[in-house]
Amino acid sequence: MDFPREGEDGDPILAGSLRVASALDGDALGIMLSTWKSAPLQALARLHLLAAADLVDDEALLGRPRSDAGVGERLDLLAQLVTGGTSAPAPVVAAIVHGELLTLKPFGAADGLVARAASRLVATASGLDPHNLGVPEVSWMRRSNVYRDGATGFASGTATGVGSWIILCCGAMEAGAAEATSIAEAAG
Repeated sequence: MDFPREGEDGDPILAGSLRVASALDGDALGIMLSTWKSAPLQALARLHLLAAADLVDDEALLGRPRSDAGVGERLDLLAQLVTGGTSAPAPVVAAIVHGELLTLKPFGAADGLVARAASRLVATASGLDPHNLGVPEVSWMRRSNVYRDGATGFASGTATGVGSWIILCCGAMEAGAAEATSIAEAAG
């Protein structure tokens, strides 16, 4: 899972993380949300372009999912899900989007970053985190082994594996909200 590494100058994962964070902030967030709500696959392509610009040698591959059998169909189903194809609560949808992108690895590079960003878009678009202030990534970073194990459980497709992943994601969202509150209180 491609978390940025601290203290490395010129780190392409860190650079991609910063570009994605900028796209999910301020006026850029409004543009990204608008695209997400109407054309989520375009938003995913944009996220991948930002996340993997320094990781992919062939620029023609940026923003393009792998052509492996089933990848396109699963992405289409995911797009249907986020554009109104479910009545599931927002935390569940955010967890499913996150898990599906994380384990499907549709782009082959920076998929974890794209998955976490897409989960944020679900939370923001649904009103769960309307100002995109939560920082669930702190929980994922602190518990990276649990995160990896949870993703493996999700990928299994079993009720237990998927259910555990959803609970894990909800816990990270809750911890991310608490972290955001602490940050706001410290700032003042």
